[in-house]
Amino acid sequence: MSQSPAGEVVSLGCRLNHAESDTIRQWVAGANTVVVNSCAVTAEAVKQTRAAIRRAHRDRPTAAIVVTGCAATIDPRGFEAMPEVARVVSNDAKLAPASWGAAALPTPRSAGHARALVEVQNGCDHACTFCIIPQGRGPSRSVPAGAVIDRIGALVDDGHREVVLTGIDLTSYGPDLPGAPTLGMLVERILRHVPDLARLRLSSLDSVEINDRLADLIVGEPRLAPHLHLSLQAGSDMVLKRMKRRHSRAQSVALVERLKAGRPELAIGADLIAGFPTEDEAMAADTLALLNDCDIVHAHIFPYSPRIGTPAARMPQVAPEIRRARAARLRAAAASRRRGWLDGLVGSHQQVLIERSGDRGRAGNFAEVRLDAPAPPGSLVHVRITGAADTYLTGTHA
Repeated sequence: MSQSPAGEVVSLGCRLNHAESDTIRQWVAGANTVVVNSCAVTAEAVKQTRAAIRRAHRDRPTAAIVVTGCAATIDPRGFEAMPEVARVVSNDAKLAPASWGAAALPTPRSAGHARALVEVQNGCDHACTFCIIPQGRGPSRSVPAGAVIDRIGALVDDGHREVVLTGIDLTSYGPDLPGAPTLGMLVERILRHVPDLARLRLSSLDSVEINDRLADLIVGEPRLAPHLHLSLQAGSDMVLKRMKRRHSRAQSVALVERLKAGRPELAIGADLIAGFPTEDEAMAADTLALLNDCDIVHAHIFPYSPRIGTPAARMPQVAPEIRRARAARLRAAAASRRRGWLDGLVGSHQQVLIERSGDRGRAGNFAEVRLDAPAPPGSLVHVRITGAADTYLTGTHA
């Protein structure tokens, strides 16, 4: 007897894409369809999207390949012209039930993941000179707090212990809503109205928009994960100015010092770009030094990638081999710092959210922990850390 067709979603790029993919996956579950949820943050991401489309067609030649996401929204004709593609769905229609032949939003679920991703914001009103994403996502818009709380409540009822708030520019949450609430106010309401939520995590934040209310929550709220990922991008004030970022190096360092003074266990992550146009060796050295100055232990490092249609693509470019070398230098330094941080956690006790494999998970500080014995997936377990490797910790049930 032949099996029914199974829908599949291939998700590239940011956490917001993955959160949206969880919803789309439920809509296409019974269809002979593969949805590729694309990314456009770099030229390499677009290349990976095209490769994913071709691979999906090779693996499932009878399935309809539907492409959505930022790359498809920015260049719909380019993707429609691919012979493997049946149709393109733009970002502004990707969560419309009618786009997938459905009548309503599905019941909130998170595709079997231990942590659930919840979209609270989309789009961006800023104009960083290297970034093409506003062209794919449009202006900033926020999800009303009531809808966010209802979704998180349903996810907790479904067994999720951790929720991650996601958005394209998460810290811009609220000014388009009645009363102009802030991200800090939303966090307060979530924690108050969903008391059974064990752990709330924030995805990437713009450091300049972390106000006192949010900072106080990061420092003082134990249910907020001790892990902060900052969109820093560079450690040179001249590069930051040319990127059209709104913060200075000193502001980033001061913010981290303030937060870690109040909550020393806070783990700092950051996005950093190597080889931005006009960057010289002194500017690159400033970014390298930022790893130490901001105590960065979760570094996402990218060599600069020119995106046609952005101001930075018209600036004097750093040679590709220099970009790659600077990125490699940053990654090596970041790996060394991370190993030192992991070594320092040996002997500590951590609450670990168990992943689907059952024998590993993530601590509140987002360190990966591998256990000596399995635990139920999705559970939060108390673990004593017994060892460290280059990229993960080992531990035993406490």
